[in-house]
Amino acid sequence: MQYETAQSLYTQLENQRWTFLDRARTSSELTIPYVLPPEGHGSHTKYYTPYQGIGARGVNNLASKLLMALLPPNAPFFRLAIDRYELEKAKAEMGEEQGEQLRTDLEKALSEVERAVSQEVEVEAFRVGVFEALKNLLITGNTLLYLPDDGGMRVFRPDRYVVKRDAMGNVTHIAVKETVAPFMLPEEVRQEVYKESKENNCDLYTSIVREGNKFVVQQDVKGIVIEESKGSYSVDKSPWLPLRYTRIDGEDYGRGFVEEYIGDLKSLESLTKAIVEGSAAAAKVLFMINPNGTTRAKTIADAPNGAIVQGSDGDVSVLQLNKFNDFRVAQTVMAQIQDRLSHAFLLNSSVVRDAERVTAEEIRMLSQELEAALGGLYSILSQEFQLPLVSRLMDRLCKSDRLPKLPKDIVKPTIVTGVEALGRGNDLNRLDMFLAGANQVVGPEAVAQYVNVGDYFKRRATALGIETDGLIKSDEEIQAAMQQAQQQEMMMKLGAPAVGPAINAMANNQQQQPSEQ
Repeated sequence: MQYETAQSLYTQLENQRWTFLDRARTSSELTIPYVLPPEGHGSHTKYYTPYQGIGARGVNNLASKLLMALLPPNAPFFRLAIDRYELEKAKAEMGEEQGEQLRTDLEKALSEVERAVSQEVEVEAFRVGVFEALKNLLITGNTLLYLPDDGGMRVFRPDRYVVKRDAMGNVTHIAVKETVAPFMLPEEVRQEVYKESKENNCDLYTSIVREGNKFVVQQDVKGIVIEESKGSYSVDKSPWLPLRYTRIDGEDYGRGFVEEYIGDLKSLESLTKAIVEGSAAAAKVLFMINPNGTTRAKTIADAPNGAIVQGSDGDVSVLQLNKFNDFRVAQTVMAQIQDRLSHAFLLNSSVVRDAERVTAEEIRMLSQELEAALGGLYSILSQEFQLPLVSRLMDRLCKSDRLPKLPKDIVKPTIVTGVEALGRGNDLNRLDMFLAGANQVVGPEAVAQYVNVGDYFKRRATALGIETDGLIKSDEEIQAAMQQAQQQEMMMKLGAPAVGPAINAMANNQQQQPSEQ
């Protein structure tokens, strides 16, 4: 693709975006209108107010759940794993004991790196930007994140950038349009801009183009290239992260979650509007007087409450719509649509069935089933958001000398949240259900007799993503601790003079048992 400036690149790709923007604006209008405002919006734009709020509530609920899954508080969302082949080679060269010591030292150092990256997420308040980006993803299906070398995160709506991908879905071109004040530009560029016009704002275009294994970046204003903005980044450390909700082969943009349920949202909006307007009309009270009757309208209007007046009740009637049955049909259909949308947006009220007795196990199973439905979203976000975010943050910390540079052939980041945590969580739940059921059926004594407690601890730690080396005692350590406890108990019971012979007898007995066998 040939282009001279970032503005020309943006103009060339802009026409391919309109179909996605049109659908995204419809989705935004029925959920949270300000996420993607209408075309030509400004500070005085009056946004559409939906008649129903289940769309906004569902988007905020889903975005919150995804935020907690992707960036859990007080816990790293990734691990730095050591390449097994390189570790075994080091053990062969250094010996088994020194190799294990090397692994322990490396694990400790990598743990410090993980904490440093997680602390960077907390300090720079990335969760605020990620929450905004997740709402954009759910409603519009697309968003662009920018992580500069210093500072927080910027989020671009899909109407402020364009993107081009190859057949495999890899990004090849990005162009961003921003509206800035001229005084923010370099001096020589600002003077050129003021020669053309004295406007308070101007459009700044940024192009990010892939050339081989790096992205080349440049900016321009009104066709004037800003020389200071030219630079390049390696593909895996780019500060520009274009995200999408779904991957569709052959399309440069994704489709939003809300778009999949746009039919239900439109139907619910129409029914809610009809019921609200009909209810307002039905709430209006009008008394009608028979013009040929004996009752006077002024007598009814002026009479206080409880007064005695002359007239006939047959002359007075109240205006009624008589639309109760029609409203009931609309209300029934609306309730069914609300139930479907509540399940789709994982709202807790939809999980609990309408019954007198609902067990906690039933609620837990339904919740897991619904959240497992988002496994596809977890997968694409772990590859297009979490892994690039880790690489970018580690690169930022290395540039500011707050982190040592790690060899990428030996140490690689692996994501431990999202779909990975979902799979391990299911294993953990099944393991706990097995033990709880066995405990109820055969009792704790039989469980203690047949279940290997040490293996259970290891499997549970694995499901929780915890390293067990040095944490769980081996069988030999447990046996030695039991013998020591027995000796201490005997010393307390028999006293010091009788302890020596008893211990010698126990030792002789243990030595004789193997020979007899």
